[in-house]
Amino acid sequence: MNIYDFNVTTENGEEYSLAKYRGRPLVIVNTATKCGLAPQFKELEELYQKYQEQGLMILGFPSNQFKQEVASSQEAAESCRLTYGVTFPMHTIAPVNGEEAQPLFKYLVTAAPGTLGNKIKWNFTKFVVSPDGETITRFGPQTNPLKMVPTIESYLTK
Repeated sequence: MNIYDFNVTTENGEEYSLAKYRGRPLVIVNTATKCGLAPQFKELEELYQKYQEQGLMILGFPSNQFKQEVASSQEAAESCRLTYGVTFPMHTIAPVNGEEAQPLFKYLVTAAPGTLGNKIKWNFTKFVVSPDGETITRFGPQTNPLKMVPTIESYLTK
């Protein structure tokens, strides 16, 4: 099993397979628009703009697990676009911890456990996935996304 075995759903309700990103490095991040860490959207977008032509894809997954998200997936995506200029794909609001957690995040926390083991500590936990879908590096909520640059650059097509 790897990252490409999962289907996800956009904020508009369209389901697709992550296999469409096979061969590209991914940054997968759980987000919340009302979180104090929301300014990280700016750095995530900066990374996306800088590296997307070299293959990088950033995927935002809003969650209200920590009670810091707006009411709907569309509203969350719109807020990200209007407030932070986000152009990378945003997805439906879904839990990231517990039995109800979306399968993608159950897989990510098992593949790259954090200080809380197989749980997401807080909003803006970031996972960098290698182009083969096998190697996953986890970055904590407080880690500025720009600190992921060495890992991202190691996976980019030259």
